[in-house]
Amino acid sequence: MELKELKHAFAEAYNQQAQMVYFAPGRVNLIGEHTDYNGGHVFPCALSFGTYMLLAKNPLKQLRFKSLNMPEIIALDMEQLTTPLGGNSWVNYPLGCIAQYLKRGFHLAEGYDILVWGNVPAGAGLSSSAALEVVTACAFNDIFGAGYDKTELAKIGQLSEHEFAGVNCGIMDQFASAQGKKDHAIYLNCDTLDFELVPVKLEGIKVVISNTHSPHKLDSGAYNDRVAQCHLALEQLRTVRPNLKNLAELSEAEFVQIKDAIKDPVALKRAEHVVGECQRTIDAVAALKAGNIELFGKLMCQSHVSLRDNYEVTGLHLDTLAEEAWKIDGVIGSRMTGGGFGGCTVSLVKEEAIPAFIDKVGAAYFAKTGIKADFYVAEISDGVHKVNE
Repeated sequence: MELKELKHAFAEAYNQQAQMVYFAPGRVNLIGEHTDYNGGHVFPCALSFGTYMLLAKNPLKQLRFKSLNMPEIIALDMEQLTTPLGGNSWVNYPLGCIAQYLKRGFHLAEGYDILVWGNVPAGAGLSSSAALEVVTACAFNDIFGAGYDKTELAKIGQLSEHEFAGVNCGIMDQFASAQGKKDHAIYLNCDTLDFELVPVKLEGIKVVISNTHSPHKLDSGAYNDRVAQCHLALEQLRTVRPNLKNLAELSEAEFVQIKDAIKDPVALKRAEHVVGECQRTIDAVAALKAGNIELFGKLMCQSHVSLRDNYEVTGLHLDTLAEEAWKIDGVIGSRMTGGGFGGCTVSLVKEEAIPAFIDKVGAAYFAKTGIKADFYVAEISDGVHKVNE
């Protein structure tokens, strides 16, 4: 939808013109899955699709929320802005961000009309929720004159997810949406939040996202279960390494030496994935910097296998897309991306192989699942920003 159409929709909904427009992107993670809340490295990039937010002051002393993806306007009085809404309302994502500012002592003196629209496929694991949080954090950073940097905006988004959506997510999704840069991926240490913008130079190769249309739901409990299982592994490892801060501190060799301290077999598998994935991410970024795209792709495939066998977050739909991709000449690497339990895969595909990739993987996926997959050739884009006309 064009900006002109969004402004027309705003005027229709609220009988006034939008005064401010912001945009935050979705993201795809090239490698480093379920490492962020374990203190490891991740390697996401921002995408060209995301979430727009249009705002204007109103005289009602209310915040009024409308999504073009939903039918109703939800109006909240000022005293309702620090409590989550029931029924898993989408408004909890922006509301949780606004609540973070109010908790920090900022005062909202006027009401605002808010319209949001996103073209991140819902449930695809490309962080539509993080984009909505970050665009809200950015807009209200300006409204309050808070002066926060983009890292702090990511933290505000993460706190919203924890406290208002009930998902114990790491920082990666919000960080990528905030700090993304065109044609770069973000090599982020999730423990320290130190990061490096790494150029993604893929000569004759494209990033292709394949959507299972089997939506993942992070709030289903399975994601939070994985977080708890990692915490259990960490607690049991601390019986032999009392000062261990997080699983990502361990090299693979160190982990082999002490892994017998983990008595729970499920927690052991989760820890094996995390430690191995942390090393794969480090190795993959080094390979990309060295121009060794073949090694990068190999590590992507290894990542998927570990997410399938050790972390158990893939399932029929993601496994089918990845495993069918591995059969195609011209595919450098393919893996699930995001939290799992549905969503998308990300693949590196030689440009001349993309038509065959879409045709053959799509046909095999439909034959096995009865669902038509969608494919997007990704453009790596900038992070959150105010839209200047």
